Amino acid sequence: MPPTSAPVRRRRRIAAFVAGGILVAMAAAIGVYVPAALAAPLPTAQLELAVPTPAPAQPAKLALPGVGTGAIALEGSDELLGESGQTGPVPIASVTKVVTALVVLEAHPLAEGDDGPGITMTAADVQILEQTRAVDGSYELVNEGQTLSERQVLEIMLLKSANNYAETVTNWAFGSLAAYLDAARSFTAKHGLTDTTIVDAPGLDPGSRSSTKDLMKIASLALADPVLAKIVSTSIDQVPVIGEIDNSNKLLGIEGIDGIKTGTTDEAGSCLLFSAEFTVGDQTKSVVGVILGAESSQAARDAVQALLASTKRAFTTLPLIRADTEVGSYTTAWGETAPIVATSDSDAIVWSDDVVDVDASAADLVTAQSGLNVGTIRYSVDDTTEQVALKVDGTLEDPGFWWRISHPELVFG
Repeated sequence: MPPTSAPVRRRRRIAAFVAGGILVAMAAAIGVYVPAALAAPLPTAQLELAVPTPAPAQPAKLALPGVGTGAIALEGSDELLGESGQTGPVPIASVTKVVTALVVLEAHPLAEGDDGPGITMTAADVQILEQTRAVDGSYELVNEGQTLSERQVLEIMLLKSANNYAETVTNWAFGSLAAYLDAARSFTAKHGLTDTTIVDAPGLDPGSRSSTKDLMKIASLALADPVLAKIVSTSIDQVPVIGEIDNSNKLLGIEGIDGIKTGTTDEAGSCLLFSAEFTVGDQTKSVVGVILGAESSQAARDAVQALLASTKRAFTTLPLIRADTEVGSYTTAWGETAPIVATSDSDAIVWSDDVVDVDASAADLVTAQSGLNVGTIRYSVDDTTEQVALKVDGTLEDPGFWWRISHPELVFG
């Protein structure tokens, strides 16, 4: 065989050199790519959340009176749960005395357990008694020289609805009717009681008027004062010289009713401003309400009880979600899927057919072990929020070596 020529040997050496270079380059590239692929962060799993909104409860059917005016609200709330009849200002009879007590206590506050200063009855107070009797107003006896504490005078005014004691206490507190009325106007303006006009202390004058909206505020203000709240919830009390006095509110203690004030005049009809507490589920609800212009005291009491019973029924325990309900999922780029589920049961106390607002969020994940808490559902209704934790109900594993190095478009994005 003839010897290989020089050009052929050169070509072979070049080819071998090139092939070696390619192999070296490939090895170098692999040496860079593989570690990079293994070290690169994996893409986050695709998150889907679809939390169902609870169906609303049945709308409330309140037993509001067909005669006169009625309203009810949560204590301290500016929003009425329901109302009927005249919504503007109307005569409020002896319900006026609640405003009288609030104005007096603002000027001469009492601490819990404190009876306050003594008030000595004068000839002027005896004359007020005679004037009250002359117009057939409700009254309690007064003796000149008799001394009662501020608290006792307020008790007689509110429990016995004594018109003469309303005038006595405002004269003591402010010096005159005119000065009291100035203070009452300042009080109503301060508290935004734009529908309330006070022209006397006891409420005999039909010019003392208010609206259902304002009376809900007045009731809440009365209950916010611990001294006044205690007085209006007292059924029977003992007063020196006078003896036992009974509260004119005959509904106290019935169906959770714990206040507040009755009143009757020809112009106002029979009136009852009331407060009550009752339990729904594990919650205690405090409400205030009013019946104005009823045909009789018994009719007013019947209307209060019917309104209160229907209000209790209109609060519902609404199921929000049950434990292990699936509300979403995670899906990885390498094809694994894990459900997202609620971790616990949750219910809410709702009024009528109030809508529950639902908001949910969950964290971004790449891998996860089953049971990992990943987010929260927030249910909002009636100014309260219920929260339920979310967890992964499955495992999201690392895709491993071969998937990482075979999907550069996903690994390196």
